[in-house]
Amino acid sequence: MQNTLQRGDRVLVDKLTPWFGSEPERGEVVVFHDPGGWLTAAPEPEGNAVSTAFRNVLGFVGLMPSSEDQDLIKRVIAIGGDTVECSGTGPVRVNGKALDEKAYVFPGNTPCGDKPFGPVKIPADRIWVMGDHRQDSMDSRYHQDLPGGGTVPVDEVVGRAVVIAWPVDRWTTLSVPDTFEANGLAAPLVGAAPAALGLAGAVPLVLWRRRKDRVKAREEDGPRG
Repeated sequence: MQNTLQRGDRVLVDKLTPWFGSEPERGEVVVFHDPGGWLTAAPEPEGNAVSTAFRNVLGFVGLMPSSEDQDLIKRVIAIGGDTVECSGTGPVRVNGKALDEKAYVFPGNTPCGDKPFGPVKIPADRIWVMGDHRQDSMDSRYHQDLPGGGTVPVDEVVGRAVVIAWPVDRWTTLSVPDTFEANGLAAPLVGAAPAALGLAGAVPLVLWRRRKDRVKAREEDGPRG
């Protein structure tokens, strides 16, 4: 995801909004579980003791992906019902509309990278994702031989990455690029207040959800003698 993200960056993830029926939108940066076959091994931990502790605390309360999870982070390019394609040196086209990706694609990369594709029709409840470093991102383009044809089930999305939280000198929001709005492709952005409420509510709700999962697990195990 360079240059949007740099090695060692940590992000805050809005995990609350998806629980209320919201789904990923074009242009958003999302964290998602490996849908199967995308990762061959768990990523190696990075960072010093302070950043690791920071990540572990936020992961525990649900504001950051857990370091124990094999999660990926990419940008949503197309959603269910869309047709996406990219030929030659680009541009990427969604429903026939060309994206202007200069604002976030890694300098020197072409929109297709070294992997032209499509046209691909995205099934309902799935998304097509691409990294911003197009020549160094094992994204949807490279997994078209797997079930789902390179698309990711919406159910596997952990949440939307909304803020770069660490290191502190890189603190910034991760907004939807203008090209998705200019083309009429992206849904209206959630206001600042609802987003803040989502992050604030994530802590108790995640803890409640984990408690509920533990209770359910004990019930399924049954009484022990």
